[in-house]
Amino acid sequence: MHTKHTSFGFSTRAIHHGYDPLDHHGALVPPIYLSATFAFPTVEYGAACFAGEASGHFYTRISNPTLALLESRMASLENGEAAVAFSSGMGAIAATFWTLLRPGDEIIVSQTLYGCTFALLHHGLGEFGIKVRHVDLTDLAALQAAFSPATRMVYCETPANPNLRLIDIAAVAELAHQQPNITVVVDNTYCTPYLQRPLELGADVVVHSATKYLSGHGDITAGIAVSNQALAQRIRLQGLKDLTGAVMSPQDAALLMRGLKTLGLRMDRHCSNAQAVAEALQAHPAVQWVTYPGLRSFPQYELANRQMKLPGGMIAFELKGGIETGQRFMNALQLFTRAVSLGDAESLAQHPASMTHSTYTPEQRAQHGISEGLVRLSVGLEDVADLLADIQQALAKCNGANLRPTTTSAYALK
Repeated sequence: MHTKHTSFGFSTRAIHHGYDPLDHHGALVPPIYLSATFAFPTVEYGAACFAGEASGHFYTRISNPTLALLESRMASLENGEAAVAFSSGMGAIAATFWTLLRPGDEIIVSQTLYGCTFALLHHGLGEFGIKVRHVDLTDLAALQAAFSPATRMVYCETPANPNLRLIDIAAVAELAHQQPNITVVVDNTYCTPYLQRPLELGADVVVHSATKYLSGHGDITAGIAVSNQALAQRIRLQGLKDLTGAVMSPQDAALLMRGLKTLGLRMDRHCSNAQAVAEALQAHPAVQWVTYPGLRSFPQYELANRQMKLPGGMIAFELKGGIETGQRFMNALQLFTRAVSLGDAESLAQHPASMTHSTYTPEQRAQHGISEGLVRLSVGLEDVADLLADIQQALAKCNGANLRPTTTSAYALK
């Protein structure tokens, strides 16, 4: 790592951290090392690498120079000591879980989670003797009561996918760390380190689906875990090397670093566009409710202002008339693309109950704050006037629908 970059601002580090062109024949863009294996100068050096006594690259499933640069850059941006790159966000989450949890352990998770994370917990960990406990992490008394001698991890997303519920990371981490041997893991996909840095608030591990905002262009799948040096090394050598093999390719690492160069600029635009869209939705009579951290009506508006630099690019809402009206609205969209994922330059719209969160039963969705009519928008980088025009024309086509009230809010806070 080139220490001359460590004191620079966020966007400067996203562009320059860890790389000096003069060390690479003057190449301004870091080279891609397309090699699965690496040569050893001596047998002794190779043995030292395998034993962990020497730092060096010997097999790309464990490390690679292109991935190492990406990892050092992500660790810097999250203000962590080390990072590990994965081929997907689920790879990062699964490797972290499988590294740190054993049969008989308990994991406390927040009420609302991404559908595949929910499936991993209940169809993966739960079937291998790890107890999964969903707790309302906005209720610190409930969290305190949920701890047991077997608790080894507290896991949450904030904002949560898809209803944008926030968790007070500092408060949860402080309470969890009063217990022995608990690791606090936060999925920071919605915010990126540009908007929120969980490690600075007391979390032990941060995970990302880097497919989303970190890449920003919808052309790769990728994941990241960031922690202290010792914990990151455990996740690398157990969760990545042996338990999942979810290895990011050098080409994808290069594309992800290209995306990082514009992360700050893109997040500013995502947030300003989303604020305008959320305000337009809130003002429209066809909208039953809208939840967005930048709205004063957002139940956790104060926490959002305290914990996040900006309110993000994601919006959840429901139209009067529920799921049928929501489907009519989505089918009427012309500029927003009907697609899952998020964080792309393109604005996206999806229906979680039938798409990303279909792994929940209807009863589970109701229990975990995901209404059947919820529409999730990932607001992109287009001209905001065009986005607003598309929203308005789609809403106008819902006028013939039965706009009876349905649910009253995206989630209820105690």
